[in-house]
Amino acid sequence: MRIRGKKYREWAGVHIHVRVHEEVFSDGTLLEVQTRLSRTGATQLFIGIYAPSGEAIREETYGSRPGETLARALAWGVERARQIASEPSRPAA
Repeated sequence: MRIRGKKYREWAGVHIHVRVHEEVFSDGTLLEVQTRLSRTGATQLFIGIYAPSGEAIREETYGSRPGETLARALAWGVERARQIASEPSRPAA
């Protein structure tokens, strides 16, 4: 079970359809990337990295990804999440 941080709770407050990518590393670290279109048409992005215990290691939100499709934003977010997860000393959420 994930223990969501403040950024996720703020992100999830809106009821909009999202696309989600989840990935689990061999050590149990979970990556979750979500992208959506806001009601005004902006591509938005959420990145979450969670410890095997479910605790949030880091969460990031992007209110707008100008010029990006949902697919492109999702791909960028997955790469960003992998980069964060591979940092030697991962910062807390």
